[in-house]
Amino acid sequence: MAFINNEVFDGGLDYAITNGTQIDICSADPTTSYADSQTYSLGTKTGLTVGATEDADSGTGRQVVVPAILAGAPGTVDGTDTATHWALSDGSSILVASGALTSGQAVTDTNDFTLDEILITIRDAT
Repeated sequence: MAFINNEVFDGGLDYAITNGTQIDICSADPTTSYADSQTYSLGTKTGLTVGATEDADSGTGRQVVVPAILAGAPGTVDGTDTATHWALSDGSSILVASGALTSGQAVTDTNDFTLDEILITIRDAT
């Protein structure tokens, strides 16, 4: 069985902790750049604090938790379309991570949005 020390994973996840301060809901997966995330963005929540690295479920790797966006402090929708993806960024130039939402959601300009927590996981070597 292969082995990689947790510190190797944690170094990569520390990057997400340091730079992941904004989440956007997007109409497509922004897989290449921060500019992509802004092209597809339908709404934004700034001022995030990504949680510390921790063991992933059942000890299968390492992860960080992007906190849920709740009704008491929602994100702001600034486009009308169907949100299908999320994008974590530094809010100015770095796309940290992106992924699909559990299900697409129609959103309308000037409304608010909430979002469940997101796990960013690096799996153990197998």
